[in-house]
Amino acid sequence: MYQDWASLEAACKNCRKCGLCQDRHHVVFGVGNPQAKIMFVGEGPGENEDLQGEPFVGRGGQLLDKYLAAVDLDRKTNVYIGNIVKCRPPKNRDPLPEEQEACIDWLRNQFILLRPKILVCLGRVAAMRLMKPDIKITKEHGTFLDKNGTLMMATLHPAALLRNPGQKPAAFEDYLKLREKIDELGCDVAKR
Repeated sequence: MYQDWASLEAACKNCRKCGLCQDRHHVVFGVGNPQAKIMFVGEGPGENEDLQGEPFVGRGGQLLDKYLAAVDLDRKTNVYIGNIVKCRPPKNRDPLPEEQEACIDWLRNQFILLRPKILVCLGRVAAMRLMKPDIKITKEHGTFLDKNGTLMMATLHPAALLRNPGQKPAAFEDYLKLREKIDELGCDVAKR
């Protein structure tokens, strides 16, 4: 395990643990404040993320940023955003179980260094991996689960909301619930 962000990021960016490394442009390590109390985790980078080296920068990322801003959160100041896998799966398919397994220790190390009070899973794949394998995200999104002292909540993936805009109001409710939980816990998430 790496004891600091710089060492962890440098090692991660040289990772060759699975076949996803063969076609990547960038390892998408993560973005945000390494002291944040709120962590968001998606499944893996898409095309824009692979090209730019930052998670959630495409249309889905723009929607995520709007939801974050609506509840006084910001990817640069008071949250941290990562993914289950750090390299883009071909054609944006779900990461395979073996790819997730090869990559999960990077995320675990990020989690250990960050020690978030709240972790938000963006989409089904992240929720199944981090919360519970049988989660039904369309029914259980917005519900908090305490897992070893960290509150976890799943919400609908921003890319899924772009495909199904009728689900946007339900997802926005999740962000309002997140804001309530932040206030309830007294998390210091003031924009810096």
